[in-house]
Amino acid sequence: MTDSKTALLNKIQTRELQVAVIGLGYVGLPLAVELAKAGFRTTGLDLDPRKVEAINAGRSYIEDVPTAEVAPLVAAGTLRATADFSTLAGCDAVSICVPTPLSKTHDPDLSYVVAAVDAVADSLHDGMLIVLESSTYPGTTEEIIVPKLLHNGFRVGENVFVAFSPERIDPGRTDYTLKNTPKVIGGVTPACGQVAAALYHCVAETVVPVSSSSAAEMVKLLENTFRAVNIALVNEFLMMCDKLGLDAWEVIEAAATKPFGFTKFTPGPGVGGHCIPLDPHYLSWKLRTLNYNARFIQLASEVNTAMPAYWVNRVADSLNEVGQAVKGSRLLVLGVAYKPNISDVRESPALDIIRLLEARGARVSFHDPYVQSLAHEGLDTPAAALTAATVAAADGVVIATNHSSYDWAWLQQHARLIVDTRHVLPQASVAAPAPAWG
Repeated sequence: MTDSKTALLNKIQTRELQVAVIGLGYVGLPLAVELAKAGFRTTGLDLDPRKVEAINAGRSYIEDVPTAEVAPLVAAGTLRATADFSTLAGCDAVSICVPTPLSKTHDPDLSYVVAAVDAVADSLHDGMLIVLESSTYPGTTEEIIVPKLLHNGFRVGENVFVAFSPERIDPGRTDYTLKNTPKVIGGVTPACGQVAAALYHCVAETVVPVSSSSAAEMVKLLENTFRAVNIALVNEFLMMCDKLGLDAWEVIEAAATKPFGFTKFTPGPGVGGHCIPLDPHYLSWKLRTLNYNARFIQLASEVNTAMPAYWVNRVADSLNEVGQAVKGSRLLVLGVAYKPNISDVRESPALDIIRLLEARGARVSFHDPYVQSLAHEGLDTPAAALTAATVAAADGVVIATNHSSYDWAWLQQHARLIVDTRHVLPQASVAAPAPAWG
């Protein structure tokens, strides 16, 4: 065991380790809070001054992290935030939790990762652990991160340690959190994996080691590709049932009674968030560089991205049933976040539904208890209060996100017409719904 590895393991055990988390979003902030709660002096690094100011004032800006957890950690001096990356020089471990978006051509954009690693490289010192958590393609850790750290005699696995640990945060979920969700760890070398596992054992109840950082990167992509493909399957199944005059949800519920060999997925308006719409494309891109066509991924993406248009056609059909055109109609979209009970609108299919309806000449407004404006998404769609008068004045209501605060029975009492993309309305029977309900 090298002296650097021994020193790091001792610091982890005694809680003398100084930890930095780069990126204080929905992944980085929960991790920083858990590290601080575990007894490590933790510094969150972010270029957004609003996030830095909020954390240092003891306030949380993420639904999943209560201010009541942040405030005492800040008061005790175990958690702080800064935009000064020179503070990395005093840290022993760094977790990188920055965005990894796709370009318009679906190529990975690793500029945030590269910038973070460059900042770490500037402050790199003997006995430092660097863990990447951002979703990316297999090989990123070894091909992008490691070369930037090999200077001034640093040797990975001997005096600096590098690993990948895929984030598994599911915003808005309370049954599985960072603490009780198994944490996958893949080190560039066995020593790297051992050091990273020792640190993450302090914040996660279960650590799952794999043989390499590339294997850990692939784990994340398999998880989300599995979900993307199965969501696409049931979305297409919905359209097939439509043509056959069957209720897809009735069929799915019946199939789900099988206790083995079937995993229940449900149709909807599409997929959203940072993970499912994007992660499979990292894998697809990587495979294209090896002259391999990831056909399932491409097909799933085509099906899922077509769902907003499918539901807009359902809106048009429902309006036609009552003798009205989409053009000029007043439509209210309920929910614009990509999933229930959160404020995250990234890649939300509701936004595409709004754009398509507006392109057809509809006068669209929206209501979402978690989202006050869509200006940052390039939309000037007005927000509307959810009142009986507002609902009654709309020619149609489109349920795009099933927030738990919505009263569906109340909505049915006041709306003229409803298109339910989430299948949340009370069902009178198992028969196929009447056309007016979408």
